[in-house]
Amino acid sequence: MSNSPTPRQILETLLPPLRLAAAYSKNIQSVIAACPEKTDQQNHFGAALSDADLSIQTFVEVALLGAYPQIRFYGEEYEKTANTKYFRSIDLGPEGDYLVTLDPIDGTRFYLDGHDNYQIIVGVLNHDEYEAVLAISPAQDCYYYALRGVGTFSGPLDASLDQCQKLQIENPKPLIYLGWGLSDQIPDVGPAYQINDLKTAYSDEQFAPNINAILKGELAGAILESGKFIDGAAIAFLAQEAGCIVTTLTGEPMPPLHTSQNYQRPGLIVATSATVHQDLLQVVAKTLLVSAG
Repeated sequence: MSNSPTPRQILETLLPPLRLAAAYSKNIQSVIAACPEKTDQQNHFGAALSDADLSIQTFVEVALLGAYPQIRFYGEEYEKTANTKYFRSIDLGPEGDYLVTLDPIDGTRFYLDGHDNYQIIVGVLNHDEYEAVLAISPAQDCYYYALRGVGTFSGPLDASLDQCQKLQIENPKPLIYLGWGLSDQIPDVGPAYQINDLKTAYSDEQFAPNINAILKGELAGAILESGKFIDGAAIAFLAQEAGCIVTTLTGEPMPPLHTSQNYQRPGLIVATSATVHQDLLQVVAKTLLVSAG
């Protein structure tokens, strides 16, 4: 689309309001009141909804419509916000006509339970692949961003994009993250690794790392039953640009975004090394793919 902003320009435009949104989410976390939970979700992580989700989405929508009134935009709470009707589209566009996505509070359950590993995630999606992702961790005062083919960078929340340092994941812990529900199908991942399974490890008192921990070297890999455009697939893109291997469950390159359904990519593997990737492929072949066949 002619005269459309570049992915970097979109991130630069949104970073200042996102800093305010991050401060807002951090300041009210201890007193936040939960809204009625979503009824169309299969697990209590996806079902959680808070005032912060709705407020941050509205705030980002105002910033986008003020700066780029012709932009495509899909936010997690698009059905509840008053601004969806003002965007040109909520769908992926043709090549070069970017779709901006938002998860206003990724990890709302973590957020409501008082943990610090929730995020605000913005994506810039092209017809085939992500062009950029920005993920802010308000309670940890840091953020990550990646540009397609350029790499992933991290820095404190008050740093500009240029001030962030290129991310390198070194000496990751031998911990494998399993997406919700996979514990029933993948009982173990071999003697070389431990499993982080949210379904069994997490509680409101017990902290358990989310997939974003792979960016900090706290995970060696992850197996996801699917990757939503707004969160799991976006984090996978950050990991990939940081040097991780990201493939389908059978080891193939991820299919183009426009072939996906319901704003999510199919099951995927994220690995910090070729060795980890091969180990996880073998686990999936012996468990998920066998049971599916």
